[in-house]
Amino acid sequence: MYDANPLIHHLRAATIGREAVVFATGPDVGTVSYADLFAGAERMAASLVSRGVLPGDRVAAQVDKSLTAIELYLGTVMAGAVFLPLNPAYTDTEVAYFIGDATPRVFVCDPARVDRLRTVAGEAALMTLDGHGNGSLADLAATQHGFDLVARDPSDLAAILYTSGTTGRSKGAMLSHENLYSNSLTLRDYWQFTSDDVLIHALPIFHTHGLFVATNVALLAGAQVVFLPGFDAEAILAAMPSSTALMGVPTFYTRLLADPRLTPELAANMRLFISGSAPLLVETHENWEERTGHRILERYGMTETNMSSSNPYDGDRIAGTVGQPLPGVEARVMKDDQAVQLGEIGVLEVRGPNVFQGYWQMPEKTAEELRPDGWFITGDLAKIDDKGYVTIVGREKDLVITGGFNVYPKEVESLIDDLPGVLESAVIGVPHPDFGEAVVAIVIPTGHDISSEAVSTALSDQLAKFKQPKHIEVMAALPRNTMGKVQKKALRETFAELFS
Repeated sequence: MYDANPLIHHLRAATIGREAVVFATGPDVGTVSYADLFAGAERMAASLVSRGVLPGDRVAAQVDKSLTAIELYLGTVMAGAVFLPLNPAYTDTEVAYFIGDATPRVFVCDPARVDRLRTVAGEAALMTLDGHGNGSLADLAATQHGFDLVARDPSDLAAILYTSGTTGRSKGAMLSHENLYSNSLTLRDYWQFTSDDVLIHALPIFHTHGLFVATNVALLAGAQVVFLPGFDAEAILAAMPSSTALMGVPTFYTRLLADPRLTPELAANMRLFISGSAPLLVETHENWEERTGHRILERYGMTETNMSSSNPYDGDRIAGTVGQPLPGVEARVMKDDQAVQLGEIGVLEVRGPNVFQGYWQMPEKTAEELRPDGWFITGDLAKIDDKGYVTIVGREKDLVITGGFNVYPKEVESLIDDLPGVLESAVIGVPHPDFGEAVVAIVIPTGHDISSEAVSTALSDQLAKFKQPKHIEVMAALPRNTMGKVQKKALRETFAELFS
């Protein structure tokens, strides 16, 4: 029954014959078995088809995290449709763009927003689902009984995820069945997930990390899941003694480090802590090992590729790097369409079965970033050492060109972050009437007094004059998106008129 639908076939295979095993439990979830989960997904699929969903149609969902939302994801794929998760924090105007661009057959939203989003939905059938699994879609699903999966090919689309749109319009990355199952199978094996694992799932599910890494890997392993609505330090610490793995973003780890209850004894049953979606400070890496005895495993991925590299499960997890290319994935660093020497900085490109199919309705943009031979131009500046470890030094668009000289923000940030009294920093370029761009540093203190003059003095002997910030701003916090990434575009906008 499941063989005809490649992604669902792989996600279901680990638990055939083990339907009574617990998939998820949590404070707001209770106990849900694999049988319950997939039966619920089949009812979702039947509900979507009853609302006119055909193979290849898009199903958009702007809903809070819940197991019913996971069933909606699985049910969409079962119906042969394309799942389009949207951040619940998106405004009505932002949602209008996504709906207008993707033209979904069904749009599922929170009941509290349904009146405001009715005009945004356009021709899509508008249904509701809240964070507790209630709403018109859940009501319809409760009346359904079973479903025969729609046949799809590995190259058919399973999902569209819109990029965060830090520059220009958001782009819809088209992900096939093969893109998703091949990457998740690789991660399951590379990180050694098995049916003995218990994963703490505190990530959002509108993003690659929470949906296509955490959820898919757990399903493919037949693992149990502690399913949390979001980050909750109390719940995570309570779950640790009976869990084995946590996937998080750097903010998870810095917040947990602030809790004195985090000890080696508390983490004794855990075997793996994974971090991604944003760079992990070397300081956080070292503090975590000192407090728990575990080295965090950092990995690298993008909306367009899922995961491309990872520090090894067995082997050196090197702080400040994102590890080596995953099995089956190639990586290279390019400059002016030529491969650079080991250790030199250029633009990272990756190729493999994880790489997406292109951007939805943007053939020109696809051609710009996806080469005909399958190499994807990530836009990340990186270097690769002689052991194959990849270090990300920043975004190509974040490169500062001042007076004709290139300044890589990561180099300056690393020096600032090492200064006493500095928690973290962000370096940007802003317009300058003489130099074209000026280097500006935003510094976040640890709570101790630190002045811009002290930072400037400390850098004066460590950086060439052109790399030194022409302005240093001390702030309370850096602007971040939901996944913890620093929003440098917002910082550039804030300081755009600094030198005008």
